[in-house]
Amino acid sequence: MGVANNITAVLNFIAFLCSIPIIAAGIWLASKPENECIHLFRWPVVLLGFLILLVSLAGFVGAYWYKETLLAFYLCCMAILIGLLLILLVFAFVVTRADGGYDVPGRGYREYRLQGFSAWLRNHVVYSKNWDKIRPCLAETDVCSKMTQNYITADQFFMAHISPLQSGCCKPPTVCGYNYVNPTLWLNPVNPAADPDCYLWNNDQNQLCYNCNACKAGLLGNLRREWRKTNVILIVAVVVLIWVYVIACSAFKNAQTEDLFRRYKQEPHSPYFSDAGS
Repeated sequence: MGVANNITAVLNFIAFLCSIPIIAAGIWLASKPENECIHLFRWPVVLLGFLILLVSLAGFVGAYWYKETLLAFYLCCMAILIGLLLILLVFAFVVTRADGGYDVPGRGYREYRLQGFSAWLRNHVVYSKNWDKIRPCLAETDVCSKMTQNYITADQFFMAHISPLQSGCCKPPTVCGYNYVNPTLWLNPVNPAADPDCYLWNNDQNQLCYNCNACKAGLLGNLRREWRKTNVILIVAVVVLIWVYVIACSAFKNAQTEDLFRRYKQEPHSPYFSDAGS
């Protein structure tokens, strides 16, 4: 019983360690400027990470101090949390599978179309009333302003690997044929009728292309890229957690069986069976 509990305690400590990169990935997601404007995407990973941390601590305490009720609670809660983490992973893969990005000849960056992203992302981020709150929030960030510090000449900018959000919100679409002055200042479009966004571009630093469909698509492109990176961490964590959980269940079951045998041996045998044997 003691050996099995020690094994379970060690496994719960491993699960505790697994919660740390999950929380770190969630905090990284929440700290991104665009995610600060989309509350729906900010905290689910952080919340799951903290719940796994707390449940792992409960399992460690239960195993180390032989609290069977606490261990049973741990096994039940951890199964639920692993299930939720798997659901989150599958959901994230489904909604970020489609990529609306396309290459632009002579440019180091890509541009983005709304139609290329999943319907769920479009409906819950850019086709909802949320955009009226997201747009001014994006304008208050330094996503666009910091580009003017990093790129001076047109050649530097055209070959830069800027983020999807910067590509969609901070400059007009390339097809419009605007002339470069600096990364957020463009003049005299050659082909203004090529895209509706061409007429929406504004050199006012508080407007730029924040009203453009290209900006909405760039925001989805950023979300997709960041969630894809986070999914790698979550996959590793969930594999380790499942492995830990299966071994912990086995150790708990063996401990229960050993405890039953130990109690049976300690109990006095019935006199009836003793006389029959003699």
